[in-house]
Amino acid sequence: MCGIVGYVGERDCTEVLLNALSKLEYRGYDSAGIAVFEEGKISVQKAKGELKNLRNKLEEDHKPEGHCGIGHTRWATHGEPSDINSHPHGSKRVSIVHNGIIENYKDIKKFLIGKGYSFVSETDTETVAKLLDYYYNGDPVDAIIKTLSDIRGAYALGIIFKDFPNKIFAVRKDSPLIIGVGDEENFIASDVPAILQYTRKYYLLEENEIATIMEDRVEFCDIHKQEIIKEVNISDLDMDAAEKGGYEHFMLKEIHEQPTAVKTTIAPRIVEGMPNLSECGITEETLKNYRKVFIVACGTAMHAGMVGKYVIERLARCEVTVDIASEFRYRNPIVTPQDLVIVVSQSGETADTKAALHLAHEKGAKVLAIVNVKGSSIAREADMVIYTHAGPEISVASTKAFSVQMAVMYLLAFEMAYAKGEISKERCMELTKKLSDIPELIEKTMECADKCQYVASKLITASSLLYIGRGLDYTLSMEGSLKLKEISYIHSESYAAGELKHGTISLVTDEMPVISVATQEDLLEKMVSNIEEVKSRGAYTITVCKENMEFSEGIMDEIIEVPAVEDVLMPMVTVVPLQLIAYYTTVLKGLNVDKPRNLAKSVTVE
Repeated sequence: MCGIVGYVGERDCTEVLLNALSKLEYRGYDSAGIAVFEEGKISVQKAKGELKNLRNKLEEDHKPEGHCGIGHTRWATHGEPSDINSHPHGSKRVSIVHNGIIENYKDIKKFLIGKGYSFVSETDTETVAKLLDYYYNGDPVDAIIKTLSDIRGAYALGIIFKDFPNKIFAVRKDSPLIIGVGDEENFIASDVPAILQYTRKYYLLEENEIATIMEDRVEFCDIHKQEIIKEVNISDLDMDAAEKGGYEHFMLKEIHEQPTAVKTTIAPRIVEGMPNLSECGITEETLKNYRKVFIVACGTAMHAGMVGKYVIERLARCEVTVDIASEFRYRNPIVTPQDLVIVVSQSGETADTKAALHLAHEKGAKVLAIVNVKGSSIAREADMVIYTHAGPEISVASTKAFSVQMAVMYLLAFEMAYAKGEISKERCMELTKKLSDIPELIEKTMECADKCQYVASKLITASSLLYIGRGLDYTLSMEGSLKLKEISYIHSESYAAGELKHGTISLVTDEMPVISVATQEDLLEKMVSNIEEVKSRGAYTITVCKENMEFSEGIMDEIIEVPAVEDVLMPMVTVVPLQLIAYYTTVLKGLNVDKPRNLAKSVTVE
């Protein structure tokens, strides 16, 4: 959600900012802008829409020439997408870019209007810019410290002051920001991919640390102006992994990267045929003693948590509750020090999930984080961390992150089941071996792409779809439905198949396709009955099932078969055709697959 960049050095600042912003487009945005020092003045250019609109405006109007500046891609929260509401915002003396939400901006705005300030935008960000100007007395750090004492909310700020044309100032709270370190040039960015083309070295900016970024050095202090010494980190991200690599879209590339991502995630955590999460701070002794498990996440990560619930309860016989992160802390959950809270987030910066982590700590529970981004806020604050080695996921619609999150859930379930004495060592090794074989089976599942594309051609005119399943298949129907709706804009819902007769079946007509997930052998007979119910009401029926399953003739219009594996592991392969159906439906509709409207990759505000 939103992207911040900044540069100071000898390069063409405008080009650096535009290139860096292009690497953050995956985060989701609806406008873009830059502010560059040019001949002693701050030159600002902004444009609604895609980054190319800003580029065109710069070519047609004026392209600032300078060596220090800040840039931003905005995802609208306060005020509609427009040139005026785009960042940067400022005054004659200050210009800022901001990620996050200032909760008390109305009070600040009212105060500043009383002091003679006027406002041109509807944003909360402009109030911060004007407040910085109000407090500025020649010392930027003093102005920043006073401003921080007044504002409430989440923020990452990149700030430039007219009197300091070779410096950028940065500060953050509850929103990520890094400082890139180059050779006689330095950067700020919301995420590492923005600076990878220039440097792999970066500092992690902690909450309410103030950074002063200059061409030859970076200085840090706290809100008491006490100097802070920080260590430089080295990114191990592969620059090539952040490019399409010959695929038409990032989403398709990332679907095809799932075998490698799963293998890379699980292989180091299998020792002598057994799951071993000791490197993450997890031991059999601790797993054995947990009273209850809470899994807290949002969106696709929550669906991975649902898979975890089914598998942990089935194998380890330990009670598991799955919560949407935005609901968890508001329902006053009964969490005790004897419980394990698992928070799942691809970015490690999801605001609601981070808030759930804080609540779990307040209640004395241990927190295990499953995240993809090293050094992220959630990873740093959790008691234990399992990193998923998916590499950069650029498409807003998550695919490979979901698969590696599921893979980690399986390893955790196997080790917990063994630790609690619910399965033997032999059974644990058997399950672990089958999980190790999954990458090859995912690769084989990709062969269904042509069939998925054909099915997609039948869906593009639908106004609404229904996904159904039972047990683990229900969790996959939830994920399949989410994938379709978020990128194709076709209304879609998922329901537990057994719930059809309790109201939902009234919606089923010959104009509503129904996608059924039917891979669980012990539930197959009941699933077939549910498919017959919707078929008899005219639905176009598509079924994703294990290869060689037998069905009565005529109840399914289309069947997509996936390789057979033990029922408990079927989600790992079943998700592939569901992803491909969503992808091809969107492509055939001519929509933007990787950057769907209104969505952001990393949701860093509530």
